[in-house]
Amino acid sequence: MSGILTISRLGAQGDGIAETGQGQVFVPFALPGEKVNASLDGKKADLVSVIEPSPLRVEPPCRHFGDCGGCALQHLEETAYREWKREKLVEALRSKGLEAPVDDLVPCQPHTRRRAAFTARTTDKGVLLGFNAALSHRIVDVEECPLLLPSIVDSLPLLRDLTALIARSFKPFRLNVTHTASGLDVAAEGSGSLEGKARQAVVEFVVRSGLARLSIDGEIIVEPKKPLVMAGDIAVLPPPGAFLQAVADAEATMAGLVGAHLAKAKRVADLFAGVGTFALRLARNSEVHAVEGDAAAIASLDRAYRFGEGLKKVTVEKRDLFVRPLTFKELDATFDGLVFDPPRAGAEDQAKQIARSQVRFVAAVSCNPVTLARDLRILVDGGYRITRVVPVDQFLWSPHLEAVALLEKPRKRR
Repeated sequence: MSGILTISRLGAQGDGIAETGQGQVFVPFALPGEKVNASLDGKKADLVSVIEPSPLRVEPPCRHFGDCGGCALQHLEETAYREWKREKLVEALRSKGLEAPVDDLVPCQPHTRRRAAFTARTTDKGVLLGFNAALSHRIVDVEECPLLLPSIVDSLPLLRDLTALIARSFKPFRLNVTHTASGLDVAAEGSGSLEGKARQAVVEFVVRSGLARLSIDGEIIVEPKKPLVMAGDIAVLPPPGAFLQAVADAEATMAGLVGAHLAKAKRVADLFAGVGTFALRLARNSEVHAVEGDAAAIASLDRAYRFGEGLKKVTVEKRDLFVRPLTFKELDATFDGLVFDPPRAGAEDQAKQIARSQVRFVAAVSCNPVTLARDLRILVDGGYRITRVVPVDQFLWSPHLEAVALLEKPRKRR
């Protein structure tokens, strides 16, 4: 059934929201103030046509927009987009009773994303390589992407050839591609096991094509060059498929905020440290204890520190902080500064321990405003004061948002 809807506002995922007699209806790719013709299906609708367009509607820069599920808001004017994204963070904080000072959004430029998680598969007609359509397993075979670094986009034909060589069935699989200082690092998941001549053919292809490394399901198949990424001026060799911040400039911005806030701390804890995004930079000024649950990631951090120069002492600990957070007693015994950067689920139990501690300077980094707000509420209830919150856009044209919150706890009077 189709109908005429008037869009009142944007939802948290970037869909236009229309208020109807039956409740809210969510219309992807519709903007506030627009009158649209939509195909209705309960609370969700598909945009058929725009009858009265918003003055904020712009031409999307990508031919795949609207089909590819990667972007939600290429059609929204830039200033309005930035305001909407910042407001997501403000609203999340407000929902927890936090009226914190929130900076303007740090923008993300096109053609800067250094990693891509493609879906790939072989078919009778050839190779599909791209991103899933929204709410679908259908692969949109991409020919361009204004998010990605040119080095990745220019390599799409090569990556299709690689897909054809490594696929052991017609089932779809993941192809994670990361731009590094040494070339592209490719990590396949679920493509199947390579044996004998097929494996040798893939090795020869990778060497010939100039890729830095190929791994399949965590096993390094061939590594002609060490795929190095930089944490400041320290080279890090990440394990296959390791988590990295999506945009190098955004990472540098967040690290700069964290470093400046913790500059007075002599001994810093880096929790959920990954491969050392913050720890290795902080070690220029402070001693650092880095804690991470992934053994391969923490080993990469440790190796980078040992080969680095001019760093203060860095110690590492493999520890699942969701199961066994650092206690307030452990924190008070050693640290006067702390940064934590958990996955999207946040760090509720760890935040409860930090809240009970006397660590003076805390930086909270998050890719989820909702769980960030929850964790900040815990810290504020424990006596911390939020001094600044900075939204950082490294997921351009999507509803996803990074943020850095800086907190201090007053010294106890003796």
